[in-house]
Amino acid sequence: MLKKTLIILLFLLLLSNSTIAASLKTPNLPSQNPNELQIAIVHTKKNYAEQEIDQLLKQYPHLQKRFIFKEVFSGFSVEGPVRELEKLKQSENVNQVSKVQTYLAEAEDPVEIIGANEIRNYLGKSLEHVSGKGIKVGVIDTGIDYQHPDLQKNYKEGYDFVDKDKDPMETKGLGKRDTLHGTHVAGIIAADGKMKGVAPNATIYVYRALGPGGSGTTEQILAAIDRAVRDKVDIINLSLGSDVNGPDLPISLALNEVVKKGIVAVAAAGNAGPAEWTVGSPGTASKAISVGASTPNMNTSFININDQKIPLTNMGNSKEWANIGSVHLVGGGLGKRNQLANAKGKIVLLERGELTFTEKVENAYEMGAIGVLIYNNIEGPFQGMLEKEVSIPVAGITREEGEFIKESIRKKEVYLTIEKKWEKDILADFSSRGPVTSTWEIKPDVLAPGVVINSTVPDGYMALQGTSMAAPFVAGACALLLEAHPDWGPEEVKAALMNTAKPVKNRQNVTYKVYEQGAGRIQVDQAIDANVLVMPGSIRFGKYKLVKEQNQYQAYITVKNVGENIEKISFDIPKGKRGISWKLPLSFTLKPGQKKNVPIIMNIDNNLFNDKLQDGIIKVRAGGQLIELPYLYVLEEPDYPRIMGFDLLKNTGENSYEYETYLPTGAEEFGIALFREDTLQFVQFLDWKKEVKRGQLKGKFSIAKIEEAGTYRLKVFAKKAGKEDMLEKILKIK
Repeated sequence: MLKKTLIILLFLLLLSNSTIAASLKTPNLPSQNPNELQIAIVHTKKNYAEQEIDQLLKQYPHLQKRFIFKEVFSGFSVEGPVRELEKLKQSENVNQVSKVQTYLAEAEDPVEIIGANEIRNYLGKSLEHVSGKGIKVGVIDTGIDYQHPDLQKNYKEGYDFVDKDKDPMETKGLGKRDTLHGTHVAGIIAADGKMKGVAPNATIYVYRALGPGGSGTTEQILAAIDRAVRDKVDIINLSLGSDVNGPDLPISLALNEVVKKGIVAVAAAGNAGPAEWTVGSPGTASKAISVGASTPNMNTSFININDQKIPLTNMGNSKEWANIGSVHLVGGGLGKRNQLANAKGKIVLLERGELTFTEKVENAYEMGAIGVLIYNNIEGPFQGMLEKEVSIPVAGITREEGEFIKESIRKKEVYLTIEKKWEKDILADFSSRGPVTSTWEIKPDVLAPGVVINSTVPDGYMALQGTSMAAPFVAGACALLLEAHPDWGPEEVKAALMNTAKPVKNRQNVTYKVYEQGAGRIQVDQAIDANVLVMPGSIRFGKYKLVKEQNQYQAYITVKNVGENIEKISFDIPKGKRGISWKLPLSFTLKPGQKKNVPIIMNIDNNLFNDKLQDGIIKVRAGGQLIELPYLYVLEEPDYPRIMGFDLLKNTGENSYEYETYLPTGAEEFGIALFREDTLQFVQFLDWKKEVKRGQLKGKFSIAKIEEAGTYRLKVFAKKAGKEDMLEKILKIK
């Protein structure tokens, strides 16, 4: 009881209000090592010629110029000591100087599901079958195996921004740090051999911006985007991401500029679902097509236990599950041999941790288990695969599901049944959800198949999953649309995919929220035949707090006739929702090629309306075409994360650390509190600030005054509008 009281008191201390926080004195922070070398992105107020940049840098002799970004981002990158970078921040020509950030590869025939096969018989304006011919797709990724027989015909050229040469080959010869991600992505777009991609005659340009292990920096990705624009590609695919839900990071800003230049930008939404507000940059870019992942036609296994049905995520390299009438289920701890004495002839429940998945499964198999369920040790969906093939079926489940089964086993003997069911168009658990912080936009924009997708990899083929696999389905679909409609720009292509997408439902037959699925799963066969386009493809009403003098909000859409006949346009009033009424345009007609800008007006009754996050659909009818237009309205400060991401770096030879985090909309209070790990005793605030602006936050703190060595817990918190969120990190002090 004493320990529980102590924990409660400590949490109260950490969640302290501004009065308590203000009474604490900020620790004296050590000065950062002025000679430490860093790479930084310099965002200038306008595009400068190289000579002008050289002239600017003459004032900072210790800074070395690296890349100049001319096409989609005004600025350049430099490397040099911190003292010079701090001086550069003061220049009147500079908007921002930011340390480079790390990005990672987000890791029935799906081509048939999205309707691409039907398009193979569609005659384009050249009277040839549409297959992406003449369309250039830039793949910014880990490189590709351009010698793969399915890719070598369509690979044109590329550049390696990791090794700085013209050979964008995947990382090879480094064991576990070898890569295959870019080859898989390129195959989905344009494989033409044993496997057929969505657009098998598209031309692939490859930019290796992610190196060994699949990671790369802001600098490398910006340089790759810049090069792709200079190479005049038609489409750029970025199957990569970060954990930062912010619309204003350099890569997101760059993608918006890409679209302004007439290039379609496609970005993976991220694999941090199923929670809301998890979509990450660059999938947050307003003008890009942000892609979430849905399931293709899959024979999904379910276990039935205590009147609950739990879907199984089959792990790669394991045997397929079969229908089983009744089988004994037992617990096996972490999968150590001494915990599996009772496994023979049974399915075993194991907890993730300590041993590798393969070690756990091999131990279970050797002890006679006929199947293994591994449950996650953290929140969120289970992702993972076995290092080699095993002879029994293995599936992953969530921590919540695992704890439920574990508790059931503790109470009594458990027998379960396993059944298989064909299903498709289910939103993948791992697929990141929106909306976007600060702009309150709907993201992702669309869905595409991203679960168990077979594609090319170096020396063969492999099934992978992730929004990384969903994005290239959309990039390939865009190539088909551009070939069929060469007069369309990025806005029309995006609208065609969104206007004709299929909204999807969960296993309980409930339609997902629009900020979870966007407009739905793409149907490119319908998009190619669209006669009317509504732009943008979703409506963002934004955020405001109700006041008696203002209870109306409006957004504008453009309706464009891209067909050959006169079209009558009408609007259906959305389903009645408490506190909301609508004023929609009266019916009108459009001649071929004609477009009209019209307002959509939402009225709020502040006596009845109390939902903070309001989403729905506005139906637009154009002849025989029905367009469902998603909308989102934020009444007041919603329940989004107040803090995202926290990176910590120890200064060499010093008792100090630098940190970097992201505050989506700023914070009234921000702090880093230090606790002892063993007792949870509060030690001190390492740093704290009030009224912090939105965006990236960098800082530093000293541990010189911490006298006792040991393991400590950092709790990093941000507070705004009465809500506080935290991130935790372990810190070992010697």
